[in-house]
Amino acid sequence: MHDWFQTPPGQYLLAWEQARFDEALTDVFGYHALQLGLIDIDALHANRMPHRWMAVETPLAADAFKHLEEATREPRWAMVADATALPFAENSLDLVVLPHTLELSSDPHAALREVQRVLVHEGKVAITGLNPASLWGLRQYRARFYGRFGSEHLFLPDAGQFIGHWRLSDWLRLLEFELESISFGCYLPAVRGAGTLARFRWMDKLGQRWWPIFGAGYFIMAVKRTRGAKLMGQNWKKSPKVVGAPVSIANRTPTPTITEKRP
Repeated sequence: MHDWFQTPPGQYLLAWEQARFDEALTDVFGYHALQLGLIDIDALHANRMPHRWMAVETPLAADAFKHLEEATREPRWAMVADATALPFAENSLDLVVLPHTLELSSDPHAALREVQRVLVHEGKVAITGLNPASLWGLRQYRARFYGRFGSEHLFLPDAGQFIGHWRLSDWLRLLEFELESISFGCYLPAVRGAGTLARFRWMDKLGQRWWPIFGAGYFIMAVKRTRGAKLMGQNWKKSPKVVGAPVSIANRTPTPTITEKRP
């Protein structure tokens, strides 16, 4: 999807997603954060964790990350990792960001399961995706149908698949995630030109008020809530035992004490 994100509608969507990431991840605290996929956006730009990584699923040249280092003026550790087998220990990450990662994955449910494994209790995951119930989604479905007859081109890239927010919410609940927030954006029609997009900017405010769940993109924030988890503080040591206490013997009746009275 890299080439499509360089188009006017792609830049429009990335700008909206960058604003959502900056707003939601600024106050997410911890030590270790991971962005998996989509080097076109620096989702961890506003986050203040000391250790932040960028991971992709396919080998890329080192200069692919150059624009991120120039924008943030700090290095980004890059790694190649499979979304279904992350090179991190269980319960080791505080935040995982998935910008369009699940819809581009060959096994999105397995990828989400792996995220659940590496996140600590109360760890958070941020997910962005394309909404199939939107003007862009309808345009894509129509293009696929008429494309069989060679009469129309696809508006969105052919790579990946739509994952509805309702379906993704069910997956999160099954994996012991609690949905914190969900927001929608990008209500402009499916047009390619920058000038045409600019003329329809008024539809963003109208869409947020009258059809809020039909935006072209969605942003989901969820927190891992493991059942039965117990947080241990500093008082984790056992209390000291009393030394010299009498030892009780089972099935033994204590001998009564007889006091002799003298006249």
